[in-house]
Amino acid sequence: MYISRRTFLKFTGLAAGAAFLPANPPDEWLAHEQLFGRAIKLVNVYARPSVDADRGRKIPGESVFPIVAQVLGEDPQHYNRLWYRVADGFVYSGQVQPVRWHWQPASLVIPKGGLLGEITLPYTTARTGPYDDWNALYRLYYSTTVWIINARQVDGEVWYQLFDERLQRDGWVRAEHVRLVPGDELTPLAPNADKRIEVNLEKQTFECFEDGRRVLATLCSTGPYLRTENGQRIFGTPSGEHNINRKRLTRHMAGDDFAAEDFFDLPGVPWVSYFHWWGVSIHGTYWHNDYGKPHSHGCVNLTATCAKWVYRWTMPKPVLSDRQVEGQGTQVVVY
Repeated sequence: MYISRRTFLKFTGLAAGAAFLPANPPDEWLAHEQLFGRAIKLVNVYARPSVDADRGRKIPGESVFPIVAQVLGEDPQHYNRLWYRVADGFVYSGQVQPVRWHWQPASLVIPKGGLLGEITLPYTTARTGPYDDWNALYRLYYSTTVWIINARQVDGEVWYQLFDERLQRDGWVRAEHVRLVPGDELTPLAPNADKRIEVNLEKQTFECFEDGRRVLATLCSTGPYLRTENGQRIFGTPSGEHNINRKRLTRHMAGDDFAAEDFFDLPGVPWVSYFHWWGVSIHGTYWHNDYGKPHSHGCVNLTATCAKWVYRWTMPKPVLSDRQVEGQGTQVVVY
């Protein structure tokens, strides 16, 4: 059964702004141009939108394939009922990143101090120099953000020079794969309103309130349940009352112990809003699409679109700079 977002909300009883769904509006994904999926890891194709259905082929990780439609999964109790229809069946949305192919006009004019860039293809490769024969530095995925500091034309091809603040080194990416983000996209949203964020660890929900009125409700992914102390469940995401205290437009996040089983290395994490002293933040996510279930080491995972909205909406006010903005900002209540 093919459905619109409006019908999805009607069927699940979550209409009138109360829908706890990933915050990218699916109707808009499919409205004007072809939507694709990037298999984050090996993905099964099912005969029906259910894990109990017969399995067909497998789509290898990193494959990019057309998405025909979004559909409602058959299990009404599942935390995430979003499935994608493909040419020969159905795939569960949790390990599929929705992507597009948006080729960008190249510019050789980069302002002093640089500007933000957003990857608009399913993925591209950042290299150690401005040519395809240079060594690969890492892969950058759709919706990730990077700080562009220069541009260079080599053999008719324009490359952007990016700066990686964690590695403290430069990289290069093809300009046609990067959208240069204009400053007006970061104007603050409702800067004078009284604001509050609530994160429910048990339900994996994320809500924003403005002057007491809920303006956003979506699923998120936080740190998992770890243990019980004195009858209280302890999660990887710190509970309690916090405040947004600093923000970054882009961040290369990685673990410190390369030998650890849960080591991670995630360049280009977009729209990062920190709310805890040891680096816990709200940010965009490209390594899973499975909101409603814990997946993080402690941060609050949202879609990139939702995280960008939160970045603009929360205080302190956003700044279009590679430097972080700091200040006592919007309250974040985690429970």
